[in-house]
Amino acid sequence: MIKATRTDDRELIINAELIIEIQETPDTIITMSNGKKVLVKEKAAEIVSRVIEYRQKIMNGIEKAGEV
Repeated sequence: MIKATRTDDRELIINAELIIEIQETPDTIITMSNGKKVLVKEKAAEIVSRVIEYRQKIMNGIEKAGEV
């Protein structure tokens, strides 16, 4: 899960696994796998960074679990 900010300043938690695409038009629109579109304040590059960081944390956890 990643955090983002709606345009009205409310915090939003998004399931990073369900993101299909991110567009800047110039607002950032995140399209989810169910077709829902979410408008957020963060730039697309920041959302991508958060998704990468989220996935790295998951992979690091899997690697550590294998070190038993």
